[in-house]
Amino acid sequence: MSFCVLPSGAKTLQNVTVPACLIGQPGDLITTDLTIKNGTIVQTDAGASAETAISTPKIDMKGAMVFPAFVDMHTHLDKGHIWPRAANPDGSFMGALETVRADHANWSAEDVKARMDFALRCAYAHGTKAIRTHIDSLDDLAGSSFGVIKEMQEKWAGKIEIQASCLVAIDRIFREEGDFAAIAKIVAEAGQVLGAVTYPVPDLKERLLDFFHFAMAYDLDVDFHVDETDDPTSDTLRTIAETVLELGFKNTVTVGHCCSISVMPEETADEIIALVAKAGLNVVSLPMCNMYLQDRYKGRTPRWRGVTMAHELQAAGVNVCFASDNTRDPFYAYGDLDMIEVMREATRICHLDHTDVPWVQAFLANPARACGFDTPTLTDGAPADLVICNARGWSELFARPQSDRVVLRDGDPIDRTLPSYSELDEIVSMKS
Repeated sequence: MSFCVLPSGAKTLQNVTVPACLIGQPGDLITTDLTIKNGTIVQTDAGASAETAISTPKIDMKGAMVFPAFVDMHTHLDKGHIWPRAANPDGSFMGALETVRADHANWSAEDVKARMDFALRCAYAHGTKAIRTHIDSLDDLAGSSFGVIKEMQEKWAGKIEIQASCLVAIDRIFREEGDFAAIAKIVAEAGQVLGAVTYPVPDLKERLLDFFHFAMAYDLDVDFHVDETDDPTSDTLRTIAETVLELGFKNTVTVGHCCSISVMPEETADEIIALVAKAGLNVVSLPMCNMYLQDRYKGRTPRWRGVTMAHELQAAGVNVCFASDNTRDPFYAYGDLDMIEVMREATRICHLDHTDVPWVQAFLANPARACGFDTPTLTDGAPADLVICNARGWSELFARPQSDRVVLRDGDPIDRTLPSYSELDEIVSMKS
């Protein structure tokens, strides 16, 4: 049940707490009023005009925190919720890879569609407005799954904007042989994003050049999974940055995970961070999944948190973001595409607190910029797509899961009832 009941239509939310950066002001948190009319924020000051003051009901929000709807820029909607039929046997990265690959046999269009729609309903109820998902594209899955993406884009139009990036291992990418040319064409025809997973294969540079050949030929943005390991010798991030600079590649480049940099010698990490900044790469950290998989060895307590060097990258001028990643699949057994949860856990895991950096933008404007989505904001003229929490500051916000939050779309409260997992029982209990 929501902590408060708000009317539909025009209204003034008085005495709300908002991050100052979201209304274009300096500082941390600010108390203000938000007036909503015709689904839009029409002013963000307590001093409304006489006409507005008369025509809109006023609700004292008692300091409740307000955010614009969130951007979740790295997810795996095609994998989501297969855990009941495809659990990771040991919690390891290789266990995840092998289990998912075996489960591909179950990924009919109807199977993927049902699980994807379930996940989107969760994300919408939690207050997400834009999502990028990676799509497993080998094993002849690209045509079918990108077809499902098109259906989901049409079904969710006006609610969640959906982007998709293909996901192919770098050692399977060749310019003139193999499946990647056909996959790149599918991605280009769908108007989506070209993606790959990089790891230190002997011919990495050649494979990257072939990858960027297709990205440049089709004028596509690109999105990589990078160095998702605790091996300090895995430095494919360096090679990606060098290749982008060498080619003068102008489209947007996103790199996700980038875990190994955190266990490299400091001078080596500093060199790579400088290259990442020079190349203009966007970095997205996936703290919950990386905590689950990284540094996991049987019978041994993990020694590190698995995440990338968020503070150092941000200080170097890199656009740093955070996102959900996997949900209830072999790569992460938990999660629900809830960006409040991601923000809470990222703050704890990466020590985003006790700093002057407006880290809230790493869940809003930063990922929007990386993906080309509209920038979420609370300024005049912005859509009244809001997430309102029963908390008056960061400590209260992160102390509880905010399951009683209110979500507004076009200024009106939505039904936040989450779908029951039992809806998927028939699908995820099936075996290949």
